Amino acid sequence: MDEKKFSQMTEHELRQAIADLNEKARKAEQLGMVNEFAVHKRRAVMAKAYSLNPKDFKPGEIYGIDGAPGEYFKVEYLKGVFAWGFRLNKGEEEGLPISLLQTLK
Repeated sequence: MDEKKFSQMTEHELRQAIADLNEKARKAEQLGMVNEFAVHKRRAVMAKAYSLNPKDFKPGEIYGIDGAPGEYFKVEYLKGVFAWGFRLNKGEEEGLPISLLQTLK
């Protein structure tokens, strides 16, 4: 059975996929299956990225990073659902799914 790509899913299908992946992650965590938990969580992050509008994220802006308290990310450019830029105080360029970016208040 072929599984649809996140980029081909409707908003409803993405919400369902996120819920399913979060449930699989929860079960894997309860069973102590650390690797499986991490895979499901990463896939849920990617599915969520496809449910967001990349136009809501602006190059030059600084965002918090979900799951990394106290770390900030400056967006240089966007490519698909990935924001490319730099963590502040770190030198290497990296791409993060836009679902990990948090607007600063």
